[in-house]
Amino acid sequence: MLVDVAYGLLGAGMIILAALVARRVGLPAPVLLVAVSILYAVLPGPNITLDSEVVLVLVLPPLLYSAALNSSLTGIRANLRTVISLSVLMIIATALLTGYLLAAVVPGLSFAAACALGAALAPMDPVSALSIGRRLGLPERLRTVIEGESLLNDATALTVYTVAVAALVGGGFDVPSVLGRFVLALAGGIAFGLAVAWIVGLIRRRLEEPVVETTLSLATPFLAYLPAEASHSSGVLAVVVAGLVLGHRSRRLQSGPARLHAVAVWHLVDLLLEGFVFLLIGQQLPAVLHNIQKYPVSTVVTATTVTIASIVLLRPLWLLLPTLLPVRLRILSPHPNLDGRELTALSWTGMRGVISLAAVFALPPSAGSAPFPHHDLLLFCAYVTVLVTLVGQGLTFGPLLRWLGLRPDLGEDQRLRARARIAAADAGLRALESLQNRESVPEDIVERLRNIADIRRRRSEDILAALAVDTTASPAAESASAVFGHVRRTMIEAERDELLLWRDTGNLPDSSLRLLENELDREEGALPPPVPRPPRHAETAPQS
Repeated sequence: MLVDVAYGLLGAGMIILAALVARRVGLPAPVLLVAVSILYAVLPGPNITLDSEVVLVLVLPPLLYSAALNSSLTGIRANLRTVISLSVLMIIATALLTGYLLAAVVPGLSFAAACALGAALAPMDPVSALSIGRRLGLPERLRTVIEGESLLNDATALTVYTVAVAALVGGGFDVPSVLGRFVLALAGGIAFGLAVAWIVGLIRRRLEEPVVETTLSLATPFLAYLPAEASHSSGVLAVVVAGLVLGHRSRRLQSGPARLHAVAVWHLVDLLLEGFVFLLIGQQLPAVLHNIQKYPVSTVVTATTVTIASIVLLRPLWLLLPTLLPVRLRILSPHPNLDGRELTALSWTGMRGVISLAAVFALPPSAGSAPFPHHDLLLFCAYVTVLVTLVGQGLTFGPLLRWLGLRPDLGEDQRLRARARIAAADAGLRALESLQNRESVPEDIVERLRNIADIRRRRSEDILAALAVDTTASPAAESASAVFGHVRRTMIEAERDELLLWRDTGNLPDSSLRLLENELDREEGALPPPVPRPPRHAETAPQS
């Protein structure tokens, strides 16, 4: 027991170290997690076997729900044509193409089994693309498309995956039956997701304690997934729909403290789940490599090559081929508003990640009374495909963005934020005046609140004025806001030191210290992000 605990703590330490190194060197964390998982697999210690039920029920729902909470329902609507083309039509095409090619080149492999592998590998993992894109400044429109695609393509792919596995266990692909099952799974998943979002929304309106709200948030993906799966609907789609709706309405359903608490908890859940799944999957690698030896080398090479080619090449073909059509036929294009550079960047975001690996390793070891056909070969193909796409495309995506010269319009983003801050401050002032007319609010309190709104307004007006003078000097446009944040942080640090002094001298109990520190922490969290300050030149010490 102690050995298992120590081994688990070592794994947690490796996850944290990989995340820190990834942030320091600017690499996507999944790339390092792959390397860490392989290293973890060769360490001496107990070998933990992945349980498919644990992966599908305990791992995938919270990962998908967290991604849905952070996605933009408005952005998905604005790019619905592109998102549906990439996250529904292309996913189905990828699963069918991979299934057809693999079944053709591997003797004895059924189309249903190969299609299950294709469906599991069809959805791209947005973590690598977005982590690099945010660091290099990926345009907002592309970020929205990637987020929307990655969210809905998980739902589509895992629905196709479930249908393919059910067809395999049931004895084969009956096209009308499969189509009917697919449509019912989608419709049921949407219905369950909307119902859970409505019920959870009603409950949240009556909650005031952040810890209780966060607990309900952690339970929500399972409340959506389990009933949907029990009724043979798409539990994955139910989770995604519930997350999208609740994420879109969270500003009305949750208080600010509850949101801050939930965001911190979900960041931790994402880090641990993604990291431990990679480590667990890495532990299966020695067994997979051992079992793959029973296949001829030519079969392994052919199957792996076909899988990688179908997964990697279909995406750029799907995106770029419509641009070669005559102008009158480009109405068929799924991406009418994206230019050539954006399409090229989007075509190289097809990294596969943790959800694909978890789904493949969740394939049942048997299909009915017979063993699952070529189970170990499919696991090997999946592992190599994820490794190639994560490392190959993940490491070259940054240089590709720089070569294409894709950059967001920082000036326009700052103008938009500044105008929104001014509008929000004006709305606050109107609410203050209305409240003052209805209630007897002391004048000193009214004046203090007006000053706070005026400060926020002036900071935004300074940004707009700087942008009007020089639209290319975006860092200068944020100078007033950055200076305000730097000075206020210095003041907050001094206030913290004074509170600690009061505590250490016995004048302030720890319970009061935690309450006052929490107030300062919330204020600091609302400040503009700190910017690196240039080194100061040597100065002459003041004379005493």
